[in-house]
Amino acid sequence: MSAVAARSAATASGCGRSGARRGRPAGRWSSTWPAGRTQRWWWPPTRGGERGGATICLLGVGLLFVVAGLFGAGVGAARVARQQALVAADLGALAGAARVLQDAPVACTRAAELVAANAARLVWCRIDGLDVLVTTEVVVSPIPGMTRTARATSRAGPLRG
Repeated sequence: MSAVAARSAATASGCGRSGARRGRPAGRWSSTWPAGRTQRWWWPPTRGGERGGATICLLGVGLLFVVAGLFGAGVGAARVARQQALVAADLGALAGAARVLQDAPVACTRAAELVAANAARLVWCRIDGLDVLVTTEVVVSPIPGMTRTARATSRAGPLRG
């Protein structure tokens, strides 16, 4: 028997296939079983002990990035709200200081108008001589379901010195 004929006979009988086991074909995806049936292997045996550990690690790292992104967005939203409250308080105090000589209610009413125009809420307005003290707050939801309040106070009046 020639070497080519011996190799083809061994392959046909299943003896020459590498990795062939009893009752199981050597092919990774499809092969011919002894009775002539074709069987498809949907879950091939793993090579080198790989069982998907890298996939789990990748999912963990992705989840970490999502949590860090949410935390960063929450901190950013809180800082923006704080700055918005500061700007509203500064402008409200300046507007009230421009009207402080007329009357205290007129100055605080003008301050409240400018605070509301800057999307904040006037919490407190007080006249101290020629100075106007204004406290504002801005409500922010940095993360859905969590509500925080940013508060700022500002003083405006004539230059002393």
